[in-house]
Amino acid sequence: MAGRQPRRTRIGDAVVVLGVAGGLALVGVSGCGRSGAATGGGSGGGGGTAAGEVAVAVREAADALVDAGSSKARTSMEMATGGTRVTIRGEGVYDYRKRIGRLKVLLPQDPSGAPVRRPVTELLAPGALFMKNRGAGVPADKWVRVDTGTLADGNLVTGGVTDPFTAAELLRGARTATYVGRTELAGAAVRHYRGTADLHEAADAASEANKKPLGAAATGFATPEVPFDVYLDDQGRIRKVRHRFSFVNEEHSDPVAVASTTLLYDFGAPVDVRLPEADDIYAGRISEERIGGVGRSASRE
Repeated sequence: MAGRQPRRTRIGDAVVVLGVAGGLALVGVSGCGRSGAATGGGSGGGGGTAAGEVAVAVREAADALVDAGSSKARTSMEMATGGTRVTIRGEGVYDYRKRIGRLKVLLPQDPSGAPVRRPVTELLAPGALFMKNRGAGVPADKWVRVDTGTLADGNLVTGGVTDPFTAAELLRGARTATYVGRTELAGAAVRHYRGTADLHEAADAASEANKKPLGAAATGFATPEVPFDVYLDDQGRIRKVRHRFSFVNEEHSDPVAVASTTLLYDFGAPVDVRLPEADDIYAGRISEERIGGVGRSASRE
């Protein structure tokens, strides 16, 4: 929107829950598809593909994942600011019907040469993020629980990875979508689409569990517009999706650039995720750990 000033956010405070400061971003949406403008064309699957069909294919990608039931996932989140670049990687499984998953998250090595830390285990659930091996004084046998509905970023950056279903449902807000062409990804034939999604529209189309978080993200980032590239197989399932974000952090005058990528494979893989009991959740304070020299002190319950 012309004349709009970037909003300074406290997204960096959210990210420190994991121990990654300075901000990372990925977004998501869920719910039913909705109509809207789309641009593009080209041929999909050998025949002509109208702009409206392109938009429908992109917006319905989350539905295809629900039909698939589950999959394995790999994620990466890259953040660059002030000449510092960090990448956080995750790998695990996700159940698209129950909306739960488990990922092991690898934090980048500190530039100072500090030893590489053990992976953080993250459990993803509607409205909540659970983390184990959080460090910073948290007992080894305890989980940290974060209420994702209270985060300014809608939990798009807090965990350093993105909930795979949330990444898919962001596409519900696709305003423009262009068919790029067919290619191959990890041995699967895929169709490549490129476009821009709007977080406000994604939040409107989201399921009840995601309306609040996505609404927060729509107002928390510098812009609600999110460029994306997505690769769909012949069943309409996402094999790869990449979102690019930009926000202004209170500590940095320049926008923080973030790219989040999710790879999905081995559909139908078994998913056995048990959420922690109340006694297993840590209730103490959590202090920030800096990565790449970026960040500020912060704490959460």
